[in-house]
Amino acid sequence: MAKTPHDSDVAFIKALAELLNANDLTELRVKREYGSDDSLDVRVSKGGAVMQAVAMAPPQAAAPAPSPAALSTAQPAAAPAAEASPDPAQHPGAVTSPMVGTCYLQAEPGTPAFVSQGDKVSEGQTILIIEAMKTMNQIPAPKSGTVKRILVEDGSPVEFGAPLMIIE
Repeated sequence: MAKTPHDSDVAFIKALAELLNANDLTELRVKREYGSDDSLDVRVSKGGAVMQAVAMAPPQAAAPAPSPAALSTAQPAAAPAAEASPDPAQHPGAVTSPMVGTCYLQAEPGTPAFVSQGDKVSEGQTILIIEAMKTMNQIPAPKSGTVKRILVEDGSPVEFGAPLMIIE
């Protein structure tokens, strides 16, 4: 017996999209369990305007027909692309954010960046600044090496644990 999508799920997804915009977030993911064989897994993202809703059914049951709202927002092609690119936070040379704040790659506007891709850095050298609660926090290189990738833009918000750059 196939289950029909819950009407409240459509309203829930719309509320998540509004929450995403109202709080200037880039992505939200929520999983709702309705029972052992029924759940809703929703990911709403601004990055590529991806809105994805997946209704899970028991393995022996037929797959539920997606609602028109889910068809207009789901983009299954986006999921394989995300799996193909490795998570920079899992890279052994990843420098992650120790706090929530705004990331700056230079000391002041108009001055050279602390580091650029390809630069050699020494352990303890300042590689960027994170402003948190009106305080400028210098972030040091955790090890010596070469800056392989810079994963943030100057002035962009960062979350705790977000990958900032790769040093190898």
